[in-house]
Amino acid sequence: MGELAVRAGGQAGDGIASIGESIARCYSRMGRHVFGLNAYQSVIRGGHVWYQARTGDGRPRSQGDGADILYALDKQTVDIHAPTLRPGGVVVHDPEKFAVGDLPVGVKALPVPTLEIARKFTSQSILQNAAGMGATAYLGGVPLDLLHQVLADSFGKKAGDVVTWNLGASSAGYEFAQQHASVHPNAPTKGGAPKLLMTGNQAIALGAAAGGCKFLAQYPMTPASSIMHWMAAHAQELGVVVKQAEDELAAINMAIGASFGGVRAMTATSGGGFALMVEALGMAGMTETPLVVVESQRSGPSTGLPTKTEQGDLNLMLGAGQSEFPRAVLAPSNPAEAYRATIRAFELAEAWQTPVLVASDLHLSENHMTVDRDEIDLNVEVPSLFTVAPNGHDYKRYQYTDSGVSPRALPGQPGLNFVAGSDEHDEKGHLVSDVKSGIPVWVAERQRMMEKRMRKLRGLAAQAEPPVLEGPAGAPLTFVAWGSTIGAVRDAMPMLADRGRTTNLLAFPTVYPLDAERVAAAFAKTRSTLLVEENFSGQFGRLLRAETGIHLSERLLKYDGEPFYPYEIVARAMEVMDHGGQ
Repeated sequence: MGELAVRAGGQAGDGIASIGESIARCYSRMGRHVFGLNAYQSVIRGGHVWYQARTGDGRPRSQGDGADILYALDKQTVDIHAPTLRPGGVVVHDPEKFAVGDLPVGVKALPVPTLEIARKFTSQSILQNAAGMGATAYLGGVPLDLLHQVLADSFGKKAGDVVTWNLGASSAGYEFAQQHASVHPNAPTKGGAPKLLMTGNQAIALGAAAGGCKFLAQYPMTPASSIMHWMAAHAQELGVVVKQAEDELAAINMAIGASFGGVRAMTATSGGGFALMVEALGMAGMTETPLVVVESQRSGPSTGLPTKTEQGDLNLMLGAGQSEFPRAVLAPSNPAEAYRATIRAFELAEAWQTPVLVASDLHLSENHMTVDRDEIDLNVEVPSLFTVAPNGHDYKRYQYTDSGVSPRALPGQPGLNFVAGSDEHDEKGHLVSDVKSGIPVWVAERQRMMEKRMRKLRGLAAQAEPPVLEGPAGAPLTFVAWGSTIGAVRDAMPMLADRGRTTNLLAFPTVYPLDAERVAAAFAKTRSTLLVEENFSGQFGRLLRAETGIHLSERLLKYDGEPFYPYEIVARAMEVMDHGGQ
């Protein structure tokens, strides 16, 4: 069947996301893989919004480049999106509201009396969405009974007229389309077992729960807010304390306190909130307190484009907190990876007693992707790393060790007293700002303690996931990418193959610290490279050069707030390969 993309558009407040997500959920229950893109503006009401559900024979890794079915609630939607419809495309609209005008060659209109259908049930015009959804579902090959299941589930415990009206209106819209149109040629049939459908934020929250998180402190800031929403909705059954703090400073300090007290703790925010957290992050580094921070990036600086995506905070994550202390930055590219990366973040934070950051972005955090059930392992062992037994007054919380990791004990136990100050300290935590016999105490202790902490970077680099080379060995061109941009690269590679161009991908699930030897070994298998990043300066490329000496001269950088589209990557790759004589 190839692929099919169903798009709905209108004004903010029109229920567009609900329409699109319902279609995406139908496909996931049909056993099809689907990618759902939710595009909206930073206004409460007003402004154009749209949602696209893309499915196909292969697994869609991004929103793709075009659409086949467009449900338009206003003329603006037609003007914006009709040019992206492929030949054979259909525009579903209500002629009572507007006329579609001229459409691209090969694209047809299906006028559906959605308002007239809605009035048969209620005076509430919002019911037109159910009628339009029914017509769209028919064109997209969704069985009516499956659509009804999804609609019924979406109302939760609601019952009565609202459910009855929606089921009735969707049936009427479905039947109207049956009588006046045909199913799109690329409409999917039922696949295998139903898939899980989740956003990156839902996957992160689920991964945190599976990884033993028992405390989440957060101040709401998009696109990270829904992590707290999901965790709060499931807090009682999971045994997790969820605290909405008064600001980001309070949130991270609460999380540090909870972790210091012995539970796995996390906070989540976006770049603006993370900028406020950096001093506290340094305290976690100094006190060697495990901490997981989710940083969901959006366009900046300042409030920037609050509802648009970017990968512009890598430099901030690397330099957050005064002076230097060890940390890791993990960068999942899809919900399944986000689930596993969050679990891994807790494991690394506990094992190396230091902050670990999960670098997400709006594109990953808020868009939907299907996940196979075997990609989510809920049987995660959460061992206790508090193994120190009382031994009088000899306990050295910050003992010098070859690995940099010191014995950690639950605070408050008899015989295991120690000081945990934010100042530099000796092995027992005593501050080192005194002068003894005319010699500053801090000189030797500071140097030794600093070296002890920074030795953790070697262990973190060794245990972190190395770069992964995907695709044919010896390809003329290798893409280099991290985070959600990897999805569009994965979609672009078969498109290039159809043009006779062989490429592969070097994906970095860990962007810091980098194991120089393993990175060099991975690049030794490449011929020419193309760095793909969603920021202005190629921040990961600069980090790679600083850490390994490897310079990636060919780049595709984007910073307009929109995610990468496969066609953009194809065009730049063709340019690089042609220029290189491949």
